[in-house]
Amino acid sequence: MRNLSLRILAVLIALGLWFFVNAGQREEQQNMLVPVEYRGLPNGLMIVNQRPDFVSLTISGPRTLLSLLDPGRLTVHVDLRGLTPGQSDIKITPDMFRIPRKTTVDRIVPSQITLDVDQITTRELPVRLSIKGQVASGMAISSIDLKPSVVTVTGPSHALRNVDAIDTMPFDVQGASEPVSRYVQLADVGTKIKLSTTWVLATVKLQEVVGEREFHDVHVSVRNSDRKFVVHPPHISLTLRGPQKTLDNLNLDGSVYVDARDLGVGWFETPVQVDLPKGLEVVHESPEKVKLRLYKAKLEAQS
Repeated sequence: MRNLSLRILAVLIALGLWFFVNAGQREEQQNMLVPVEYRGLPNGLMIVNQRPDFVSLTISGPRTLLSLLDPGRLTVHVDLRGLTPGQSDIKITPDMFRIPRKTTVDRIVPSQITLDVDQITTRELPVRLSIKGQVASGMAISSIDLKPSVVTVTGPSHALRNVDAIDTMPFDVQGASEPVSRYVQLADVGTKIKLSTTWVLATVKLQEVVGEREFHDVHVSVRNSDRKFVVHPPHISLTLRGPQKTLDNLNLDGSVYVDARDLGVGWFETPVQVDLPKGLEVVHESPEKVKLRLYKAKLEAQS
């Protein structure tokens, strides 16, 4: 009885081994992502298009062998030596993968990699401040100072070919009436282009807006005399230049006059004078002289 049990056990073990071996030899397919490694790109060149980091493989073979495959150990090495600027097509073939005997590569996606290769260029480009907003009324930007004002730019030649300056992010001057100074970041130029710095110190200086304004029929008064008088013509026209804000708020009442100091009775031709706030100047005056008659009679004293 004991011998019979041992024989049955031996048969069962043999059957198990048979099923295990035959099952392991059964043909199957397995899909896996395999890394792509790029090597040997010549100095001074760079790849500018999106390149695949993995390829998809479909491998067939015995189940036991497929179970031993490690995608990391199948890494495909793409040799870039000898590439020149331009577009290059590189075929990915089954013999580029080290797989066990009795297994085959049935499918590779993508089976061809297209690389756009360009020359690396370095240029010195000016920084251009991007202004946002409006300064206070009556003010204008007089100058812009940037530190640094020039940055070193490195990237593919085709990307830099038509670039004449590097812009900043918007620099807000809304409502400013005094100089504005702060750091501002350079605008994004993409991952392929490298800058020597990404921040600059920007100082925006302001000045009052200078303009001109015409004044017509401005009354001419007489100073430094207690006599009765006649002025001919009694009104003149003026054109003034200066800060626009001052001009807009200017009132010339009593500011335009002739000086009668040391003048006696009679007719006189005398220059017209103008009292102006600091920063204003007379551009045109018509007429520049008026006739002044002084009488013997005194002006009545004002109570």
